[in-house]
Amino acid sequence: MGKTLYQKVFERHTVRQLPSGQHQLFVGLHLIHEVTTPQAFSMLEERGLRVAYPERTFATVDHIIPTRGLTRPLADPEAEAMLAALERNVEASSIRYFSQARGENGIVHVLGPERGLTQPGMTICCGDSHTSTHGAFGAIAFGIGTSQVRDVLATQTLAVTKLKVRRVELYGRLARGVYAKDVALFLIAKLGVQAGVGYAHELAGEVFERFSMEERMTVCNMSVEGGARVGYVQPDSTTYDYLEGREFSPRGAAWERAVRYWESTRSDADARYDDVVRFDASEIEPVVTWGIHPGQSIPVGGTLPAENGQGRENLREAYQYMQLEPGRPLAGTPIQVAFIGSCTNGRASDFAEVAELILALRRAGKRATVAPGVRALAVPGSQAVRAELIQRGHAAILTEAGFDLREPGCSMCLAMNPDRLEGDELCASTSNRNFKGRQGSPRGRTLLMSPVMVAAAALTGVVTDARRLMEGPA
Repeated sequence: MGKTLYQKVFERHTVRQLPSGQHQLFVGLHLIHEVTTPQAFSMLEERGLRVAYPERTFATVDHIIPTRGLTRPLADPEAEAMLAALERNVEASSIRYFSQARGENGIVHVLGPERGLTQPGMTICCGDSHTSTHGAFGAIAFGIGTSQVRDVLATQTLAVTKLKVRRVELYGRLARGVYAKDVALFLIAKLGVQAGVGYAHELAGEVFERFSMEERMTVCNMSVEGGARVGYVQPDSTTYDYLEGREFSPRGAAWERAVRYWESTRSDADARYDDVVRFDASEIEPVVTWGIHPGQSIPVGGTLPAENGQGRENLREAYQYMQLEPGRPLAGTPIQVAFIGSCTNGRASDFAEVAELILALRRAGKRATVAPGVRALAVPGSQAVRAELIQRGHAAILTEAGFDLREPGCSMCLAMNPDRLEGDELCASTSNRNFKGRQGSPRGRTLLMSPVMVAAAALTGVVTDARRLMEGPA
């Protein structure tokens, strides 16, 4: 009987099965940042332990770093303490650190792939729930807690429960104006936010085969929002083309050996899955969340659902918090803030799509500037992304349109840095979570959507179907 990629990679990295039924899994790559490491390193020190494999651990600063006006010490004493602790710990442990001071920093899930650290057939861990991003390369990648960060630092292994595997097939072609973020939100809405619990999701079918690596990363990033700790796409020529020549990618004969290994990890044709679901890509439209978790979404042209049936209490809670009413359209809802960035959509291609929309509006003689009263942030996922935006002219296009182009960081994805909502501001955001208070204000409200949809909202001041933007008056 054939095996899935998940089964192959899991078995190849299993040290032994534990009496508990869990498996001791060797971790090939450990990515760390400033938030979930201070306590982990302190626990090592208390036990007189050292980092077992520093060459397999890589660090950056992302969650707490200001994206404008960075000076040391940081204005937030707690943030400064976390950053200082990271700097001390990586130096003491000889861990490679991609620092802001050297212009190398970035969001950990952007930086790992662009440096060539993330590779097929790996097991990858990070103290961050969106580590599933790296599954886009055909890796088993998942987030861990602080005590598990300690375990990986000390032993390079973890006690892990083996997951079931669900194959999620998306066949056909996406319509014009539908992006990877729409696919991610569509799948979460169809399957539910808990459907993936206990599963690894193998994302398959024509759509994922045609996707670029950055598009695959967007969907894998949000696998965890559907309950799946692991989401992956099988490696192929698109994967190898992306990796070849990057800083930490194999070279020469080692490259040829690596590709052979990567090919061997692909799921067998006769692999058995615990579940298979199939969706028609032509059904997907641009999606916008309206509630307080990523599964509460509708197509941009749809109306908000009624408060009835199972889960009506959750619907009522969402409507009250979001200040919305059932039966009404979401399109046309005024926004006050627009945010393009995060580990979901902070890559060069995301900003390129926005720049293309702005240029298309200019060519058509239409207004292409941020609407009055809207605060619009564009935050690259890494220093390398920012440099590419400048080099390709996209940075100038964004700033001329009224976007505030910042330095890299997690920024307004979460409330751990100065980029925050105020009061009950409504934000059109490319991030991955729309929980209550997620973006800094206890009353702040978040609408998740694709970068192009966020740009359309920023330019018009209201939730707007970007496909229709070119059809309106100048």
